[in-house]
Amino acid sequence: MAVPLLLSSSHPLPPIGHFFQAKRHLQEGKIYIRSRYRMQGEVAEDLLTLSLSVGSAKKRKRREHHHHHSCGNKTLAMALLHARERMLCLNRGGIEEDDKGLRLVRLLLLCAASIDREDQDSAAAYLFEIYRHVSLTGDSIQRVAAYFADGLLARLLAPASSIEANPTPADEFSAFTSLYSASPYYQFAHFTANQAITETFEAEEHRNGGALHVVDLDVSHGFQWPSLIESLSEKATSSNPIRLRITGFGRNAAELRETETRLSGFARGCRNLSFEFDGKLGYAADALKDLSFEKNATIVVNLVFYLHELKSYGEISATLESIHSFNPSLLVLIDKEWGSVMQTSGFLPRFVDSLHYFAAMFDSLDDCLPAESKERFRIEKNHLGREIRNAVRLKEGEERGALVKYGTLETWKAVMESRGFEGVCMSSRSVSQAKLLLKIKSHCSAMEEHGRGAGFRISERDDGRAMSLGWQERHLITATAWKCSS
Repeated sequence: MAVPLLLSSSHPLPPIGHFFQAKRHLQEGKIYIRSRYRMQGEVAEDLLTLSLSVGSAKKRKRREHHHHHSCGNKTLAMALLHARERMLCLNRGGIEEDDKGLRLVRLLLLCAASIDREDQDSAAAYLFEIYRHVSLTGDSIQRVAAYFADGLLARLLAPASSIEANPTPADEFSAFTSLYSASPYYQFAHFTANQAITETFEAEEHRNGGALHVVDLDVSHGFQWPSLIESLSEKATSSNPIRLRITGFGRNAAELRETETRLSGFARGCRNLSFEFDGKLGYAADALKDLSFEKNATIVVNLVFYLHELKSYGEISATLESIHSFNPSLLVLIDKEWGSVMQTSGFLPRFVDSLHYFAAMFDSLDDCLPAESKERFRIEKNHLGREIRNAVRLKEGEERGALVKYGTLETWKAVMESRGFEGVCMSSRSVSQAKLLLKIKSHCSAMEEHGRGAGFRISERDDGRAMSLGWQERHLITATAWKCSS
């Protein structure tokens, strides 16, 4: 069932997946969120108006909070945590009436607005009401709302309380592998990147001597690379062997060693392919300057879900400048289309974009896994839920660095072009492969012509220089390829 969003209480609206394009207008201390949706072939518009406190009201509330609420904070925290505990103990079924789902999203928006203007009492009241209706095992709207409520609660009470312990590395890995297997989300990113890498290598076979060097700035567990290794092995012959070297940057030495062992073991079973893995720790922008490359080798930089993890625009610029300095044959950039407020510092617009994005992600899991599936619960709790909590609970001062997480094709395109890169068209093979992946991975949604279905869909954008995986009307991931401008 698609997730609905409430824009007014006067009439019900169609599913949230049909109108994920949001425009924000800040006027006279109020935020107007304009949303477009389709209804029986007609385009309709509605406005949700959330009043925000401005100017001296915020300063006055800061002074009042410290004194007036110092004694009540503990009592309030205990009451809210009790409400949350009660939610966890109740196994509510799915929402049958659209009005209830609409009301849930409206309560989340009102709670976020209250927190934004530091109205603790109103925020707490909304959270009490939200916890009465959400569930970790209900409909997708109940489930995503539960995690957003936890994020809002953590933001409201921090540092007084820890709402949810971070998952262990083993739990994170298990959730990631479950999502990787069930959904086309990560496979789309990896297969699209590998197709672009393979085509670049083939285009330079006349001069690269069979050598391909991939620089992966976030190699993680290395899930992307077995398909590339296998593809190259199928191309290689005894008379034309291929040498593949992957320089992978990682977060810790143990994970890098595991990744090297896993990939090297896989490559040993591939004929006529020489494989080398070079794991590196630390900030990539500095280490990139010291890399060495085989003469005439095809050099490709892999930026899959990496740039949005950097802490500032300065780090992004430094990384791209380092990459540009050794003039790779190709740079593959694939990242989330998390929102359209990359230049906006306000909490509430970012909250709305995050809610849209993750509502689509949770909704898409209906197409991949049954509601009662243990794998689905694991994905939502230890992967998507962790991302939601981290995004929502960021406090003032931490938000500046977090802003780089929020971008669209247009914002990333502006960043790349300003750093001396120009876009490369995605090949017809890449598009065909992506559409085939959806046909293979699609479970419940009916596929239509050109890879567009009721659920997951492929969109070609920017005159063929970009390709997006979306859920209904919402772009989730966008793939682009770049080379250094001449």
